[in-house]
Amino acid sequence: MSDVLTLTWRQFRLERRMFWRNPSAAFFSFALPLLFLFLFGALMNGNTHDLQIIVPGIAGLSVMATTFNALAMNMTFLREQGVLKRMRGTPLPTPALLGGIVGNAAANAMIQIAIVVLAGRFLFGLGWPKDWLELVVFTLAGVACFASLGIAYSHVIPNFEAAPAYTNIVFLPMIFISGVFYDVKQVPHFLRAIAEVFPLVHVIDGLSGALVTGVGLAHNLDDLAVVLAWAAFGIVFAVRGFSWSARTA
Repeated sequence: MSDVLTLTWRQFRLERRMFWRNPSAAFFSFALPLLFLFLFGALMNGNTHDLQIIVPGIAGLSVMATTFNALAMNMTFLREQGVLKRMRGTPLPTPALLGGIVGNAAANAMIQIAIVVLAGRFLFGLGWPKDWLELVVFTLAGVACFASLGIAYSHVIPNFEAAPAYTNIVFLPMIFISGVFYDVKQVPHFLRAIAEVFPLVHVIDGLSGALVTGVGLAHNLDDLAVVLAWAAFGIVFAVRGFSWSARTA
């Protein structure tokens, strides 16, 4: 067990170095959500009500972008380029390889949440999070949920060239119906009903409780249950559909 943990840590460090050496990947999975935060934050500066909506919304978007989007594309690339197949033939244990890849995505999500918290406190005057426990719980649950769904979704992406289109066809509608940029309670009822089926709106509700309202974790247990249910769904299909080899034509 200690050897696997050591190798996982080494793989994680390698993934971090590789991530920062790829500026385009770093921008789209890390910097882009923060640009949304500062852009909308600047436009809404002084409007506390709107800022209390946009900050948790961008926090939820950041978790999804750095886990679901990043892993869906990264796992497709590794599979189709034959990297996974070659790595399987090395002494590196599978849990160490996958742990390093997922850990890299999780680290990006944690960094972004930290930046959102600091921006809310020092740039937008929202103060510190009202419930730190709820913030940690929903961040970890969101990471587990979207990371597993990202890996599962990579199984249906036919090749890396199609990965951005396949990812965005899920990501873009999700952020627009889930209240990232506005109060989701103000949208038509049928869109609200669709949004509530998926996990992002529930992650945002939990983060809103932690960052803004301070209602407490007990108040958002239903949201947490939905997120964890999607995480379980993602884990099952991530495992069942996993392939080491590139798809044949």
